[in-house]
Amino acid sequence: MLRTDLIRPVPDLLRENAVRHADRVAYSDGRRSVTYARLETRTRRVAGHLAGLGLHSGDRAMICLGNRVENVESYFALTRAGAVGVPVSPWSTDAELSYLLDDSGARLVVTDAAHAAQFGRLLGGHPELRIVLVGTGAPPPRCVSYEALAATEPVAPARDDLGLDEPAWIVYTAGTTGKPKGVVSTQRNCLWSVAACYVPIPGLSSADRVLWPLPLFHSLSHIVCVLGVLAVGASARILPGFSADEVLAAMREFRPSVLAGVPTVYHQLVRDGGAGVGGLRVCLVGGAVLPAGLRRSFEELFGVPLIDAYGSTETCGAIAMNWPSGGRVEGSCGLPVPGVAVRLVASGIDVDAGCEGEVWVRGPNVMVGYHNRPELTAEVLGAGWLRTGDLARFDESGFLTVTGRVKELIIRAGENIHPGEVEDVVRGVPGVVDVAVVGKPHEVLGEVPVAYVVPDPDGFDPAELLAVCHERLSYSKVPEEVYEIAMIPRTVGGKITRHVLLEQPARLRAAGSGQYGSLLRLDWVPCSLLFDPPALTGSLAVAGPDAAELVAGLRAVADGDLRAYASLGEVRAEPVPDVTVLVVPERGGPEDVAEAVGDGVRSMVAELTAWLADERLSASALVVATRGAVATSEREDVGELRRAPLWGVLRSVQAEHPGRIRVVDVETLDGAETGAALISAVTGPDPQSAVRSGVVLVPRLARVAVPAEPVPAIEPRGTVLVAGADGLRGAAIARHLATAHGVRQLLLMSADGWPDAAAAELTADFAAIGAELTLETGTAADRGTLESLLSNGKQPIAGVVNAEETGSRYPLEAVVRGIINLHELARDAGLFVLVTSAGGVLGGRVEQAAADAFGVALIQRRRHRGLPGLALAWGPLAEEGRSRFPGIGTMSTVDGLAMVDAALAADQGALSVLRIDTRDLRGPVPAAVLHDLIDLSMEGSEDVSLGS
Repeated sequence: MLRTDLIRPVPDLLRENAVRHADRVAYSDGRRSVTYARLETRTRRVAGHLAGLGLHSGDRAMICLGNRVENVESYFALTRAGAVGVPVSPWSTDAELSYLLDDSGARLVVTDAAHAAQFGRLLGGHPELRIVLVGTGAPPPRCVSYEALAATEPVAPARDDLGLDEPAWIVYTAGTTGKPKGVVSTQRNCLWSVAACYVPIPGLSSADRVLWPLPLFHSLSHIVCVLGVLAVGASARILPGFSADEVLAAMREFRPSVLAGVPTVYHQLVRDGGAGVGGLRVCLVGGAVLPAGLRRSFEELFGVPLIDAYGSTETCGAIAMNWPSGGRVEGSCGLPVPGVAVRLVASGIDVDAGCEGEVWVRGPNVMVGYHNRPELTAEVLGAGWLRTGDLARFDESGFLTVTGRVKELIIRAGENIHPGEVEDVVRGVPGVVDVAVVGKPHEVLGEVPVAYVVPDPDGFDPAELLAVCHERLSYSKVPEEVYEIAMIPRTVGGKITRHVLLEQPARLRAAGSGQYGSLLRLDWVPCSLLFDPPALTGSLAVAGPDAAELVAGLRAVADGDLRAYASLGEVRAEPVPDVTVLVVPERGGPEDVAEAVGDGVRSMVAELTAWLADERLSASALVVATRGAVATSEREDVGELRRAPLWGVLRSVQAEHPGRIRVVDVETLDGAETGAALISAVTGPDPQSAVRSGVVLVPRLARVAVPAEPVPAIEPRGTVLVAGADGLRGAAIARHLATAHGVRQLLLMSADGWPDAAAAELTADFAAIGAELTLETGTAADRGTLESLLSNGKQPIAGVVNAEETGSRYPLEAVVRGIINLHELARDAGLFVLVTSAGGVLGGRVEQAAADAFGVALIQRRRHRGLPGLALAWGPLAEEGRSRFPGIGTMSTVDGLAMVDAALAADQGALSVLRIDTRDLRGPVPAAVLHDLIDLSMEGSEDVSLGS
């Protein structure tokens, strides 16, 4: 079975084929072809010239080319020159190429005109680098024409002296968990895989016509397409890409007997029914996991074996493979390749059949080591075995089933979870095209599994997906969250780059527990201390224009000294009372709501500042009473929008001066029932309360349970306006709407506008996503500009997002006026979102907290009137630095956007996105910020209190 006759130096194989198959096309790419005779001649010439250019034996030389004939020629020419070939991705960025040049120490690069400018930018950091340029036309300075080398005889002949066991190639690993590592291999390593596996098992021979769409810099391409085709003298057609349409067109033209492809290609062949495709003998799978159902469907339709294998760059090919004939085991990658020794090891001991262990491999195919990484090489090649880092099981018949990666294990509360096991279940759910599962950090459990799903055009049902997972997986393995994503990030070799998944644009569709630990709702619940109010025997002062009305209600329940004053200033001039109640008038100030809000906020701040600065009043309690400034349920409307911002002011002052001020909202001032409830609120433990029908209510943050249902769709043909789109939250949501929700028309507003360069870059970024931007300078406060924008857009307004935050660009009155303008001018928009900070809930900057409280009140009024609306208090972001709120941690923008999706699905009006930081709970928590805080990440916790 082992074809030892094929394990010979590359120059020998080239010379033999130049005689045996002189006129046979060895490789073609649709642009040019090369026969075996010409292949030998051209590679010999290029090799001789490269030596003349100073490329010495053992020097590294990079190949940065797409799938074309010259790529294959370069592989062979560099070997004949005695150099070490370093194939790299032609899609590499400048930073990636710079790293690969530095790491490999390459002294020469073979590339094409499309990459000349890119390498030109890198020459400054690599002054010794020589460039051989493929293509027509005069090469730039410091570049040599590849075609000139291939077309002329060199002064000195090709060395052709590289030994079978000397380093011949450095192929870089995919870098799924970090920087790529250079795998050093010899001709014997690679040709042994050809002779022991890829020729005898699929039966590759000189009669085969091989269609190869996979990237040539990848290890599988290097072994099978480059070396395998050469070794047997077959003919290969190289494709520049591996899209299904390109492959199908080439199949009908080239009529291959052997096809290599990713699963998507075989999906397409099955869907098309194989029309116009014939002559196939065997097919190889590379890249992504091959679903068992796809293999069965393909083989039943075409009568051709579809062979998948398990291997690695470090083993220069397959470790195990399913054979074209004979038995197969569902989900298995087949039997170990002949001559390859495979062990499964756990804790240093070989495991029994059916048990899981790490795959250890030994054989002539195993790499020499990692380039310039002796410590890592020693770590993985200890005791003569390659430790692959893969986990697998053998069955009783010797079939190998890979279960995952050691480093990809998700460890949830000490239990190991294999992403592949969860992926296999999710992949079988109707509507799921592709899936990847990754571990997401969890404060209590360590990690939890999270699934990213690529849906088919008809979508998938998140509830069904979770139901299937609950049915087929143990509780700990069910994904904690399910995201919809456009494409699973993979290397060109098909490996999932899990370490970047958590940062990819994605749309949250469901959570396994139905609850989102970071999405909270402010509930008003009856006070836990329901007692008869004690007699108020001390002195009590009531200040404000309506003071006498409240005093009348208090006299029926209070025995102490009660006095009425017109203002806090008058109270401060008198003997210090034990308790002072400041009654905020229901109305007053300018008719313009924004101006009234500004005046009210400044007046309240001035009064409170003076009170807090008076040392005589340090032991006197101050209670601020509002009327109808907050809504305590969805059934309740905010009575007076002008007064709602005062709650933001008061929460800010409470956070700054814990224990000094209380705030209570009442329905009316008169009557003994109001007086009794007010005294209960004053003497109770909570600094914030509301009185409704004689019952004292206090605010509590509760986790939001969200059903596994789709987020309401945004009309894709409409325009979404984002005001404040130059801020962190506004910019993030704008991009998320395009990437995760498919919004194609976006109108972005900025107070200062965008510089030309930034505007061009932003427009190009969104165009790459498929979205069209309109960038406008201005704020939502400019009613004329806003009205013009909303009426003159290319598409009707489908949604509004306001992320304007108070500051130098957005004064308080302007933000309030902008909220009002959007409410009135975009009344019928299907999406209406106000993105606020945490200030309206926890306190913070006074003006921002006031604006946030106003926005929440307006949203509550909209919803009370049957209009859509979401006020989202998005807490501190990691980009903003450390949180100023004890007990509240920062969160990443990605996590925050997931909560935006959850909030849209919850459809509950006013919600908060806050990450409770349990590290801050080990010490005392300031009373005015959080009270009776329960760790939200622990099972069984229900709510979080505000105030103390």
